[in-house]
Amino acid sequence: MIYSMTGYGKGESQAENVTLTVEIKTVNHRYADITVKLPRTLMALENEIRRQVGQVLRRGKIDVFINFGVSEESSVVPVLNRSLAMAYRDLFTSLRNELGLSGGVTLELIAAQKDVIQLREADSSIETLQGCLKEALQRALDQVTAMRRTEGEAMAGDLRERMAQLEGLLGEVEKRAPLIPQEWQGKLLERLARLQQNVECDPQRVAQEVAVYADRCDISEELVRFRSHTGQFRALFDDAEAVGRRMDFLVQELNREVNTMGSKSNDADLTRVVVAMKAELEKVREQVQNVE
Repeated sequence: MIYSMTGYGKGESQAENVTLTVEIKTVNHRYADITVKLPRTLMALENEIRRQVGQVLRRGKIDVFINFGVSEESSVVPVLNRSLAMAYRDLFTSLRNELGLSGGVTLELIAAQKDVIQLREADSSIETLQGCLKEALQRALDQVTAMRRTEGEAMAGDLRERMAQLEGLLGEVEKRAPLIPQEWQGKLLERLARLQQNVECDPQRVAQEVAVYADRCDISEELVRFRSHTGQFRALFDDAEAVGRRMDFLVQELNREVNTMGSKSNDADLTRVVVAMKAELEKVREQVQNVE
C-alpha cells in the first residue's frame, strides 16, 4: 500500500485542568522535514514529539502545531514577587528617613503595591502534560495517516492504470521493432533495382549494410529492461515500507530506456509510440512526487 505525502490531522486531549490541541499538516518533500511549534511550557517535550511523529510519518514536509490551554475552573495561587517587595520596602524606608517621618514600613503597605502579589494558574505536573500531549498527538497522527492512506489508494489506482497503458504501448513497440530492418532491406533493394542498369549490385555488401542497420536500431535490451522495471514498479504497490524514492528511481530508469529507444528509432510508427510512452511517463513522474 502506498501513502500520499499530503494530509491533515487534528487531535485534542484533556487532563485535569489542561487542554492540548495538536494539528499536523504535511506536504511533499524529498526527505522527512519535521517542524514543531509549541508553547514554552512544553519545550522539554520537543524531542519526544519529533520521535513519535517520525515513527509514523517517514517522508514529507511535516508541520506540527501544539496549543496549550487551561480551563476556566483551574485553580489559581498567589505568587510573591520577592524582589519587587524588597524594592518597595527600601524605597519607603528611604523616603521616611528623608522626610523625618515616624512609624515603620508595614507588611500591609508593601502588599498593597501593584504586582507585589500576583495570581497565577497552578502549574500542571510534567507527567500530566506528557500524557495529555501523547494522546492528542496520537489522535492527530491517526487522522493525518488516514487521509494520506486514502489519497494514496487513489494514486495507486491511477498509477496502476498508467502502468497498464505503458505495458500496452510497450507491446506495440515489441511487435513493430523486428519489422523495421526487414522493411529497410526491402526499400534498399528497391532503390538498387531502380539503379541496377547503371550500378553493379553486390549481394554480400547489401547483406552487410542490412546487418549494420539492424544492429544500430536493435532495442531488444531496452525492451527487456523496460518490462523488468514496470514489474518492479508494480511490486511496490504491496510494499509495507515507504516506496516513493524507489518509484522515483524506477521512473528515471524507464525514461532512460524510452529515450534510448527513441534515439535508435528511424521509423515513424515506432517514434509515435515512443512519444506516447514519454508523455505517459511524465504523468507517472508527477504522481510519484507525492508518494511517501
